[in-house]
Formats: sequence, C-alpha cells, structure tokens
Amino acid sequence: MTPDQALKEAASGALRPVYLVMGEERWLVDRVVSAIREAAAKGGIAGFNEDKFTAGDTPVESILGAARMLPMMAPRRFVLVRGVERWEKKDDADGDDGDDERGGAGGKRSASKQASPLDALAEYAKAPSPSAVLVLVAAKLHGQRRLVTSAKKGDFLVSCEPLNRRALPGFIASMAREKGNPISSDVADQLAELAGPELGYVVDAIERLSLYVGPKQPITEDAIAQVVIRVRQSTVWELIDALGRRRLDRALAALADAYDPRDGGLRLLGAVSWSVRQMVKFESALAGGASQAEAAQRAGVAPYKVNDVAQTIRQLPKGALGGWMRLLAEADLALKSSRRPAQAVLETMLIEMCSR
Repeated sequence: MTPDQALKEAASGALRPVYLVMGEERWLVDRVVSAIREAAAKGGIAGFNEDKFTAGDTPVESILGAARMLPMMAPRRFVLVRGVERWEKKDDADGDDGDDERGGAGGKRSASKQASPLDALAEYAKAPSPSAVLVLVAAKLHGQRRLVTSAKKGDFLVSCEPLNRRALPGFIASMAREKGNPISSDVADQLAELAGPELGYVVDAIERLSLYVGPKQPITEDAIAQVVIRVRQSTVWELIDALGRRRLDRALAALADAYDPRDGGLRLLGAVSWSVRQMVKFESALAGGASQAEAAQRAGVAPYKVNDVAQTIRQLPKGALGGWMRLLAEADLALKSSRRPAQAVLETMLIEMCSR
C-alpha cells in the first residue's frame, strides 16, 4: 500500500484494524500516522481512547492488551507503537531470528524460549480486535519477518521509502498546487536539487516559498534564491561563465561571495549542479538537431540565458560537461562525509573544473 492509498483510506473512514507503517522517509510516516489517528478519533472524544508506546519500553503483552480493550464512548481505540525495529535488534542480539518462516534450526524456537514480540504482533494481526486500530511504525524490518510477510499478504503494509530524485520534481509540483501556487517543471527540478532529498525540508521550503510569493502567484527562480539558498541564480551563472572561460580567479571570487557556511556549501553546490545539468541537456538537444530555442525549452533554460549558455558550451572542450558532473558528484560526497572544510572542498572542485 502506498502512502497516498493509506491517506485516501483514512479520509474515507474505512480503517483497517492493523497498519504496519514502514520506511525511512519520516515526513511520509508522520503524515500517514496523523491521518489514521485523526480518522480513528472520529465519533469519540479526542485522546480519550488513545495509547502511544515505544517498542522496548513497554512489554508487547501490555500493548496488545491496550489494543483489545474496549473503547469508551467511541467506535474504536487508536494504539500507536513506534520504533518496532528495536524488537528486531533485540531478537538478533539474543541469537534468535524469531521467524518460523526462515526455516532450519534457527526457525524452530525451543518451547523454553519466550516468543518474539514481532511474532506476537503477527499472531495478533491474524485475529485483531475490530474495535481498535493498531499502528506499528518501523524504519526497517527484515523482509522475511512473519510480521512483514503477513502485512504484505494482508495488505496492511504502508511503504514510506524516500522518493528517488526523478520523482521529486513531480512531488514538488503537486505540493505547490495544493498551496495554490503554480511552479514550472524546470523550477521544480531546481528546488528538488536544492532542497531534496528529505521531504520534510522540501515541504518546509514549499511552505516558505508559498508565503513569500503570495496566494496564486507562481514560485520562481528568484523566489528560491531569496528563500532557499540566499544566492541568486545570476550569481551561479557568473560562476559557470568563469569556469567556462577558465578564469579561476573569477570563479573563486564568485564562490567566496556566494558561499554560506550555515549549510556547508550544499545548497550552492546544488545550484551549480542544477545549472550544469541544464547545460548537459541543452548540449544534447543541440547535438540531436534541435534549434537553440528548442534546446532551451527542453533543458529549462530561460530565454534570456540562451545565448550565454550556448556561448559557454562552445568554449568548453568536448566531454568537459561530463567531467564537471563527475567532479560535482565527488564534491557532494566529500561535503557529506569528509572532515575537510566545506569551502576548501568547493575550491578544490573549481580548480579541477578549470584545469580540465
């Protein structure tokens, strides 16, 4: 079940007795849980028939007891359990996989051993209380766990995995429409590069952009420059132009002017990466026989930048843009994992881009 399907189900009020909400995209998880909780509370007093637990802090028997308890002056109870993966780690530490379905000696638990909490949840899911909604939240569980296989077969597994880069612009466009603000595909792609991949930050950026541009107004590159990265796209193109002309002094000066230590250079790197990708698309379209105007449209290059982009590409040796993309990817990895100062990482990247 996708998060959207779970949200539609909650909106209709036709709730299932058990949900396993699993995945590492926290924003999607919280949205699904909130919608189910709100739907479960309808017809009763808010919070009166609600229990929240964290796996490992409370015995699973107490949690299941809360799920089997009859609601008071309401049609159903809401029981939430977060951190379910903590029980899996405990099982592994005890040397017991807890899953009969894995087969072998490890799958045959001796009668003296206590049943895994995950197995107890899987057993409950076979015959759940009709007057409760039990929501189990886990970042990740082994796919062969009985609880997971039961959730897949029973269609109560809600997968909340991070969106891939290709799907992110569509998500951004959809969220912007919900706010009443149109956004072009190229600007959505830019925002995906700058604000992604975590949806929580993306949604927060869209909220701030919507407030900044006002009701029914389009979200533009200038708005993103003001609200998200605090550097105008024109400054990024100045940097790109300096790289194209092999003017390292100008490129380093542009970096020093645009670098923001508060985000460790990641937003600036994202802006440069997005612009270089536009150039790659532009160059590819020209090579395919498109006119400059057609190539600009395919690449999302603004009309007033077409001549500048075309000139920059003509100045570059063949294959230079591919090398730039590799250097940008290496810098992104270094910014996220290296202990080197962020500005030094970016300066080294510019030196190598100019030397090539």
